[in-house]
Amino acid sequence: MKGRTAFGDRPSIDASPITYDRSRGCMPELTGMLLVVVVLALLFDFSNGWHDSANAIATVVSTRVLSPFMAVMAAGLLNIAGAFMSTAVAKMVGSGIVNPALVSLEMVAAALAGAILWNLFTLLLGLPTSSSHALIGALIGAAVTHGGWTMVKWSGLRPVMEAMVLAPFFGFAIGLSLMVLISWACFRVTRSVATRLFKKLQLVSACFMAFSHGANDAQKAMGIITLALLSAGQIPSGEVPGWVIGACAVAMGLGTAAGGWRIVRTLGMGIVKLEPVHGFAAEAASSAVLLVTAHIGLPVSTTHTITTSVVGVGASKRLSAVRWGVTTKIVYAWIFTLPGSALLASLIYLIGARFT
Repeated sequence: MKGRTAFGDRPSIDASPITYDRSRGCMPELTGMLLVVVVLALLFDFSNGWHDSANAIATVVSTRVLSPFMAVMAAGLLNIAGAFMSTAVAKMVGSGIVNPALVSLEMVAAALAGAILWNLFTLLLGLPTSSSHALIGALIGAAVTHGGWTMVKWSGLRPVMEAMVLAPFFGFAIGLSLMVLISWACFRVTRSVATRLFKKLQLVSACFMAFSHGANDAQKAMGIITLALLSAGQIPSGEVPGWVIGACAVAMGLGTAAGGWRIVRTLGMGIVKLEPVHGFAAEAASSAVLLVTAHIGLPVSTTHTITTSVVGVGASKRLSAVRWGVTTKIVYAWIFTLPGSALLASLIYLIGARFT
């Protein structure tokens, strides 16, 4: 049975492989729905940078090491630089979660729209939820609505889900351990000397955090655009084109420069009272996790990792130092992100199908 391509129709499992027209050259023809998908992907990347700007700058702003303006500008530039580090995450998102031979451009557009709406909703609430979870949840929701559960590549999704669960625990454990180690090493150092030292060190850790944010998060939009190009037969494989890397890097950097100040307040001031030493430990811990996962191609949550690192650093003093009421609200938002974004994408896909 030949798979149907009309918007809203489900493709059969034996859908024919996508063919690549070599006459199209390196730069694809961005027309119609493909252009819509690319624009939506860049908007998602922008919203990701806006939504997650706090991940890189909240601690350095709340400890007054940098002014908000300087922190945002530096984070934006380093996000762009980090996006060029690797394409391993982009390849996983583009071809490792859903079967590119069975997707439609309308399905990808619905997934992006669902993820963007979820980002905007949580941004208005000032909650540092995960753009990564929102995108993956929306992609799965739209894919299942489009073609059923056979659309999902379980062998690729399993390690992604495992990494998403484990990364926050690693962030917490490394942040806690690093803070304990620093406390032991600086036991005889006066408070004023330690503060001056860690203000300088936090500049370095904040730069690494911004770089690792770009290295991991910008690749997710790259993967979605690559998936769309592959499904449209515009590229022969899951390799990410150079123009896609550049466009997504700039979109992420501009989004970060725009900033999400309500989330900065929640993450930098609402969980635990931070000093430069705490900011350094939290950023160093989360950067280590993010750079490793970006290198091996696992799209983990930057937000989850930095937040649990902050909690781990705060818990090193005493458990009561953590404002658990704020943290609990954040955890609830995390729990609902995957199903919430999946439901939004599914509804958008079904609404679109009724008008075509």
